[in-house]
Amino acid sequence: MSGMSFLEHLLHPKTDDGTLPFDMFDQRRGDAEARRARRMESIYHAGQDKIWDGREVLTELIQKYGRPQMPAEQKKALARIFSIIMWGELAAWKISAQLADRIVPLEGKLAATSQVHDEARHFYVMHDYLDALGQNVQPMGFWSERVLRLTLGTPDLVKKLLGMQLTVETIALVIFQRVRELEVEPVLTELLPYYERDEARHVGLGVQLVPQMMNALSLPGMLDVALFQLDMLSTTLFALKAIEPDLVTLGVDPRSMLGLAFRKQSEIDEAIKKEFPLWPEDPPVRRAFEGLCEVLFPSEGQDAHVPLAVRITHGLQVVTRARTSVVEQWRVRGERARAAHAA
Repeated sequence: MSGMSFLEHLLHPKTDDGTLPFDMFDQRRGDAEARRARRMESIYHAGQDKIWDGREVLTELIQKYGRPQMPAEQKKALARIFSIIMWGELAAWKISAQLADRIVPLEGKLAATSQVHDEARHFYVMHDYLDALGQNVQPMGFWSERVLRLTLGTPDLVKKLLGMQLTVETIALVIFQRVRELEVEPVLTELLPYYERDEARHVGLGVQLVPQMMNALSLPGMLDVALFQLDMLSTTLFALKAIEPDLVTLGVDPRSMLGLAFRKQSEIDEAIKKEFPLWPEDPPVRRAFEGLCEVLFPSEGQDAHVPLAVRITHGLQVVTRARTSVVEQWRVRGERARAAHAA
């Protein structure tokens, strides 16, 4: 039996027809595919080794610091932001369960299954934290809900992985890191690293799967995925704009979040390029996204009054690389900060 290739298993997974994937092990793998499979399997085992008891951790932190306390305005802002995160964890729980069912190769199935367990824990712990904060869970705004609906609603595995593993999970990592660094509340500050370690593994599954699946698509298929990604990223930006007042209340500069998000995305791209050297350096989707960043979050700062026409002009200049984007600005800022610290 020659069997299907590893990539064919990914691109044409079994549907939920009541059967089991008995051809799971009938795969032809090259050396590179075998290495990626081992990395995905390691995601599962690392998750098993690093499982944490959410009830125990939260209880111990509250015993250590007391029930979460902060000014009322900050409390409400945090509740609005982390309610969105909580609903995002529920969506990730559902999507990872879909991935665990639909991905056929054993190693990818294991990694997705590990994520199901993580997301369930993230959801209930975030709910319990908001309850300890004395805040009700808030409904999602239009744009935040649309981000999740796009990823939940697509039947396409490439889009689902791109939307959840490489967009939603990355944004969650950025929010967790910025709030933790600001130390807005000690229980949350010590709780968030547990989330960050889990989310980093979830991103790893997308890094291993998405590029090889993209490389096998036809030109129309790649264009379709690119348009989906641009829709996802644009919707994410509008969702960020909607919660900008709450971020500012907590002391978070939205452009700092964008800078950190792009830095993480660059790290993801570097990991991908090690495996897939032909992965594009500066794709059109990224240019368009960075241009929209400049329109919604201008370089002049949140307090500056920048006319819409000027914002659009600056955004177009970013797209054509005639103006530095938030990515380059924060890269230079980071280098200067590191140089000053070294001095």
